[in-house]
Amino acid sequence: MQGRFSTHLGVRPMDPIVRRLRSLAPLSDADVEIVRGLAERRERHAPGAQLVAEGGVSAGPRFMVSGWACRQRLMVDGRRQIFSFMLPGEGIGFARRPALAATVALTALETVDATPILEAVRRGATPALARALAAMECLEEALLLDHVARLGRLTAYERVAHFLLELQQRLEIAGLGDKQRFPLPLTQEILADALGLSIVHVNRTLQQLRRGGLIELRSGVAILLQPEALAKICDYRTTAVQPIKAA
Repeated sequence: MQGRFSTHLGVRPMDPIVRRLRSLAPLSDADVEIVRGLAERRERHAPGAQLVAEGGVSAGPRFMVSGWACRQRLMVDGRRQIFSFMLPGEGIGFARRPALAATVALTALETVDATPILEAVRRGATPALARALAAMECLEEALLLDHVARLGRLTAYERVAHFLLELQQRLEIAGLGDKQRFPLPLTQEILADALGLSIVHVNRTLQQLRRGGLIELRSGVAILLQPEALAKICDYRTTAVQPIKAA
């Protein structure tokens, strides 16, 4: 469904990455060409593939081209906590240190090897991309703090509303959704593992939001019918990192 949604919006393979980086720092045409030059370094991953093992080090920096992944930790009894989701345009493995959680593909996905960008940044050849990567790291921390607040202080109804608003914002920036519609290829089990709820509770909450005329779910696409009302319900605050400009 995500691929059909993307094609419908006329999104080219590297567009989500360019759009995401441009939202974090002003890029020149030359910077954009460097990013688009990664297109030949694409790699496909099957659903369930482990991109980074917990305690392991990523094989190298990558950008998500399509598909969804998550950072997760499994308990001994099989229970799972999902800490964050990786969406098209976002980065994986830029920090060269042992991973505190596993990164796993939730759907079929494609990544591109971003090593050339990281090497150019280290040489000081692309200051704008360096600023974008720094801002990307700040944004990841901001999203993680939002998730902690979501799990620690929001009701189930508020959690689901807050999570849907976050996904809408992130996917719109990547050019994969608009103010109301965006792909949602997640099962209720995945939602439960991310939001600290049971599958039954997730189902009940989604039905409640539907009955309230706030959302619709159609074949892997979420529609926020009243985004302003949803934002008031959960005190949603747009998670943003201001574009970093040259000094």
